[in-house]
Parts: sequence; C-alpha cells; structure tokens
Amino acid sequence: MSESFVRTKVTASEYRGWPSIVLETELMRVELIPGLGAKLVSLRYKATGKEWLVDAGSRALRQPAYGSSFGQADMSGWDECFPTIDPCTVGADNIFLPDHGELWALPWTAEANEESVTCSVQGVALPYLFSRNLRFSSADTLRMNYRVANLGDRPFPYLWVPHPQFAVTEPTRIELPPSEREAEAVCVFGGLHHVTGERYRWDELTLVGERQNGDGRKYYAPGRWEEGWCGLSAPISGNWLRLQVDPREVPYFGVWIDEGMGNDRNAIALEPSIGYYDSLERAAENGSAPSVAPGSSHEWSLELRLGVK
Repeated sequence: MSESFVRTKVTASEYRGWPSIVLETELMRVELIPGLGAKLVSLRYKATGKEWLVDAGSRALRQPAYGSSFGQADMSGWDECFPTIDPCTVGADNIFLPDHGELWALPWTAEANEESVTCSVQGVALPYLFSRNLRFSSADTLRMNYRVANLGDRPFPYLWVPHPQFAVTEPTRIELPPSEREAEAVCVFGGLHHVTGERYRWDELTLVGERQNGDGRKYYAPGRWEEGWCGLSAPISGNWLRLQVDPREVPYFGVWIDEGMGNDRNAIALEPSIGYYDSLERAAENGSAPSVAPGSSHEWSLELRLGVK
C-alpha cells in the first residue's frame, strides 16, 4: 500500500509535562517529544496493548546538559546517536564529540502534517542539519527517513545508530537472519561475565529475561550484514517486532543488552549501524564511517513493524 493512503492520525499532546506529538493507525501508536532530542517515548501495538519502550519510571524527564553522560539521564525511550556513541575526538582539529553523540541532549524543531512528522536539529561540534521523518508505510509499519546535510565548508565523517530501549517485560528473544546466527558475535563491551574482544555464538546470547543481575553487554555482527533485518519476539504473549534497513545504506548491526547495569528495568537496544563500531574515531580509522561533502547530504531509512503470532 502506498504511504499516502495509510489512514493516519497525527495530534499534539503532552507527555509528563512535555509537549509531544502522537502518530497512530488502527494498529500502532507512536509518541515523541521534539524538545527532548525528538525521543520516542511510546511505541504501542494497539491490537494487544503491548508497550515496547522502557519509560522513565521514577526518573524525571529533564533537558540534559549538552556534553553530559547519557547514563545520568532518564534512560528511556528511543534516542538517536550521531555522530558517535562513545565520546571521542575527530579530525585534524581534534573536535570533541560527547557521550552518545549530540542529538539526544538537544531540543529539535518539529513540523507535522496530516500523515507525518519531521523533526530537525543543527549540530554543535560539527556543521550539519540532521532530520528524521516519521510516517506509516502500512497500518503495522512505521517508516523512519533520515537525512544529514553538511552546512560547512569541509567534509566530515559520521557514525549513526538508533538507540531504542525495548522493554523486556517477559522472556524476549533477539531474532536474526540465518546468515548472522551462523556467524559469531564480536563482544565490544563484556560487562560482568563476557570478555571484550572475544567472540560468542549468537544462540548463547539471544534470550533475555526480566530478572535483573546488574549486568550489561554489547555485541556486533562481524563485518557487514547481508539481509538488513533484526527483531525481537516474546514467546509467551506472542508479540514481536522487526527492524528493516537497506544494508547498502546501513551496513552494520549491534545489540546492547541491559540487565540492570544502566537501567532499572531490563532492556534490549537493537542497533543497525552506520559505522563500525561505537567510536567515530575508530570508525574513521577503519574506513567504515562515511563522509559528507560540503553542500551535500546523505539519506537512509529504517522500517519498524509490530505484530503478534
């Protein structure tokens, strides 16, 4: 079905004292706060009532200070990490980029119409305009179109990942294409029980329960992925979600699993990635970070589908 024929309702609302925007179809409801990094604060499958995103709980939703630590913020919802995840310096001028990038700590502007919402923000350390358009491509599928434009007079590299903190309210399995399951995962942060730099079988990593043990860990698929999809399934309730990208645009995949190290409820962040991995400095050195030329732009997209078995 053409995107323009999906019956969509877009309304202004309020979420915990913040002006928000709600987009919904008969099957999905999405809510975001433009002023708080354009964070998605709710992602609900209306057919079952399943809320997929961790909320802030008892933590206040406050405007973060630019350059502050991501882990000291509300640790909820879906944020965008750009142009880095790990703090680092980049370029001949050693420009400093803060923890989890710039976007999550900045207020964005928003333009809404009867079928979509476009949020935009200008960079601080680097001269860019970053935008994300949300619209439904079908009643059960949200399409997220991204664009970064270079406003300066020199090229710059970048790294991007989405950081959706999907709530683990029941045993939840990470779903991957067969080609990825057959390859071993590269551990880039081992937490309490795994070793950074070692490789592990995906089938040892993919089931996450609700019990907290204070652990947290992150893995990447080794090298480029082929199919460009990943997902979560909850075998008890039957709820599932799938993320789909074009692997030519978004060629890498990582996953963060939090069992109480950073959040007060268990969460899984599925992270299709531009750049490999986490630090823009590292990605620029290994050649996986693309570069935007002055006066030009790059575009990519992600589709998120929800359902139940």
